[in-house]
Amino acid sequence: MLKTTLSLLFVVLLLPLGVAVGDDTTPSLEWRVGVAAARITPEQRLHMAGYAGRKEPAEGTEQDLFGKAIAIEDRAGNRVVFVTLDLIGVLAKLRTEVASQVQEKYELPPQALLMNASHTHCGPDYGREDAQGYFASLTTTLVELVGQSLEQLQPAKLSYSVAKCSVAMNRRTPSETGFLNHPNPQGPVDHSVPVLSVRNPADDMLRAVVFGYGCHNTTMGFLQWLGDYAGYAQEYFEADHPGVTALFMMGCGGDQNPYPRSELKYAQQHGRSLATAVEAALEVNQRTPRHQQPLHGPLTSVLETVDLEFATPDRPDFAYPVQVIRFGNDLMLVALGTEVVVDYALRLKSELTKPDGPAIWVAGYSNVYSGYIPSQRVLLEGGYEANSRPWKPTLEERIVGKVHELVEKLP
Repeated sequence: MLKTTLSLLFVVLLLPLGVAVGDDTTPSLEWRVGVAAARITPEQRLHMAGYAGRKEPAEGTEQDLFGKAIAIEDRAGNRVVFVTLDLIGVLAKLRTEVASQVQEKYELPPQALLMNASHTHCGPDYGREDAQGYFASLTTTLVELVGQSLEQLQPAKLSYSVAKCSVAMNRRTPSETGFLNHPNPQGPVDHSVPVLSVRNPADDMLRAVVFGYGCHNTTMGFLQWLGDYAGYAQEYFEADHPGVTALFMMGCGGDQNPYPRSELKYAQQHGRSLATAVEAALEVNQRTPRHQQPLHGPLTSVLETVDLEFATPDRPDFAYPVQVIRFGNDLMLVALGTEVVVDYALRLKSELTKPDGPAIWVAGYSNVYSGYIPSQRVLLEGGYEANSRPWKPTLEERIVGKVHELVEKLP
């Protein structure tokens, strides 16, 4: 009742401005969007996630880490919130804590909350016993971020566009002794940079961008907090567009690395390349943009799990989350859990894309983090991504099948 009353009040307040109720083409009535950001750089000395060889805690901060939230609401009051994190992954217990609290405090159901991590290897190992204080603080911060983004909801226009960036390279090189973790310029990649842009209806000024890319954030592995190339991409874009919030959503980069690596200048150069790709997607300085796809409602979302089988006897199945969020017939975002290899993005975009249907955006590293998700090809080929978890070969078909099942459930 409260949501209905507020929605009606929102319409009534707009009537004096000459806005016609029921006019589906009116941008100010299509969407409301709110954005919030918070620094999540650890204050205490903590161990770092990503590389087991680093035995000592972090020694300082090269770049602050951030958590960011963007809340999106359609004209009917349907809402979703994206939470993006400069962290190694979304641990299951973090997802559970945040989802439970935002449902209780803000009536946001779990299927409407997407949590995505950039997979930086220069963030905290926040699941450790000695990081409990940070974990508790992080949870509180993220719940507050969701609330702040919902409080900031205001009329907006949404558009989708895409560009390309060549930072990523496949890291699986075939050899006589198997597949090596080494740059392979002939291997499959997904260089697409999907961009969701948020603008003010009145003056068309940019307020926020959500952009994706499928590549490990592993340029650096030193003992400093760092968002890596994705952190720099967000930082550079926000510096070039004062007042705009940039949120990075990690794609299917399980078998992709940024090259060159191991020097800070490369993380910065990769970040600049990606930030420039976002500019290209937005058609900055083009007199007549021709590739901006306006998004219309309704906004719908669904989140379910599919059981993945291990090849190891007596090991329980893994409940793997699959989430689909749809913006009418204009954009569909598929969010897959943990470290998904690029084959999933390439296959799902191929199978789900229709000439008259929504654009397809596939994200990985979403809602749970628990090791690699190889495709059937990678699993049978072997190598690092395949050997990290003893999955059965049915893995890919189960995940892709669940995606198709959920897509059919949405209007």
